[in-house]
Amino acid sequence: MRSSIPTPTLSQIDIGPLTFHIYALCIIAGIAIAIWLGDRRLRSYGNSTGVDLSGVVSEVAVIAVPAGIIGGRLYHVVTTPELYFGSNGDLLTILKIWQGGLGIWGAIALGVLGAFISYRRIARGKTLPSFRVFLDALAPGLLLAQAIGRFGNWFNAELFGRPLDTWWALEIPYKFRPRGYGLFETFHPTFLYEALWTTLLAALLIKFGGKLKGGSTFYIYVAGYSLARFFIEAVRIDSAHDLLGLRINQWTSIFVFILGMVLIYRNQGKKKV
Repeated sequence: MRSSIPTPTLSQIDIGPLTFHIYALCIIAGIAIAIWLGDRRLRSYGNSTGVDLSGVVSEVAVIAVPAGIIGGRLYHVVTTPELYFGSNGDLLTILKIWQGGLGIWGAIALGVLGAFISYRRIARGKTLPSFRVFLDALAPGLLLAQAIGRFGNWFNAELFGRPLDTWWALEIPYKFRPRGYGLFETFHPTFLYEALWTTLLAALLIKFGGKLKGGSTFYIYVAGYSLARFFIEAVRIDSAHDLLGLRINQWTSIFVFILGMVLIYRNQGKKKV
């Protein structure tokens, strides 16, 4: 067999009585990067307009981050209810987010809602830019957070794609291979595909986002990620519900992509902020 990407042999680190799950550490690291970069970008905008915006992102994150995690988990539970309900389900595993299972769509939806509520509260009595500008500041950091989070899937040996025999294929131990794929050793590293795309899109938004109208950077993030996710989902072989020949996440990708494109189009007619 030719060289391939190995799957890590551990998914958690034990230090004394404490256990640190690498998936959870990746999520935490991604959140930290998103807050740091978002704060830096928003403060830069504030400096250009003479407004002190330091600390705004971290204050919003107090509500937005838990809301995003809850939203991500809710989306996963709703789209895979058989894992948690019924005779074969286990309700307690809903709380075990370190084992994986955070739907990005739910995380974005509830996270943005939490951010909006928090941002409006902070804006009372202060001169803050529009919420669209705030979302633009966050967008590249959110993409990098998603890229880092995907490496948690790598450590968990999950969410990989169809069998693949090439140098960049992902080697999956037998115990993690889905039923019917036991004889295949290497698969599409879909975690890596998504991580590379989100990193590239983040770099493009950082480079060119300043030339766009307020809100467009975030809308491009939504549409651009959705476009890539549609094709990545087509490669994945993990268990998922289908509708009219497509996975549920593909239908969600189509809907969110169309929504993002409509918002981009409508935003073109607005005054640049």
